[in-house]
Amino acid sequence: MGRHDRLDVHRTPGRRNSLWHWPDAKTPWRIMYTYVFVLVARIAPSLRVKNWALRRIGVTVERGVSWGLEATPDVFWPELITLREDAIVGYDATILCHEFLQDEYRTGAVVVGERAMVGAGAVVLPGVEIGADARVAANSLVADDVPAGVTVAGVPAAEE
Repeated sequence: MGRHDRLDVHRTPGRRNSLWHWPDAKTPWRIMYTYVFVLVARIAPSLRVKNWALRRIGVTVERGVSWGLEATPDVFWPELITLREDAIVGYDATILCHEFLQDEYRTGAVVVGERAMVGAGAVVLPGVEIGADARVAANSLVADDVPAGVTVAGVPAAEE
């Protein structure tokens, strides 16, 4: 099963693109609340504070997770992110659990496996599962699952 099989599709009415419909799914107040904790997770120097902030917005954060400076969790659906034990999300990486398209938006859980590493500046798309001990190279675009123990790199990320 690939990431597309795990995405939930939400059709949107009318001519405007789906981004205009986000308030139908989340209240503006909830997004503002979430964004405050996203900022804390991005800039706090302490890993304990970062993990605390991520948990406040619904991210599943297991023991030993390291969240890099300026790394960004999904601001709309952070509750769809799971970070397994000792996972690393590097500097300025982004984990997305949504994608807004013209006539629909899609949401999907992202799992970063135990001891997996997401490199600096990488972008992980919704529905992706990164296996245990897998490695995503810096500045990669992860559009497909990464099997356990495998290293991927590039745009789109592929096995080295």
